[in-house]
Amino acid sequence: MATILLVEDTPANRALATKLLRAAGHEVLTAETATAGIAMARERLPDLVLMDLGLPDMDGWQALGEIRAGEGAVAQLRVVAFTAHAMLGDRERALAAGFDDYLSKPIEFGTFAARVGDLLL
Repeated sequence: MATILLVEDTPANRALATKLLRAAGHEVLTAETATAGIAMARERLPDLVLMDLGLPDMDGWQALGEIRAGEGAVAQLRVVAFTAHAMLGDRERALAAGFDDYLSKPIEFGTFAARVGDLLL
């Protein structure tokens, strides 16, 4: 079982992703803002962070910068861009910015669970 931090401001997306992650046997921590997500990442050091890119207080790109600017294990956290804005080139842009991977919404159980499982290896 892994601990996954889901930073997602949309209640429906947060509820669905949480349900799917828990069904796969993971502990799920949630945050509705980037600021809360960064604080939780620093405090709990999850195995994986799923970071929405369109958060209300700061975008996921800025939040990633804050996490990567941390010290020690915090800077090394696996952070995955998790977004509904799936445009051509977005995945490459996210990887170039320092995200460990890129998952687009809407999520489908089988694909989502498999990708998360691969990221935890």
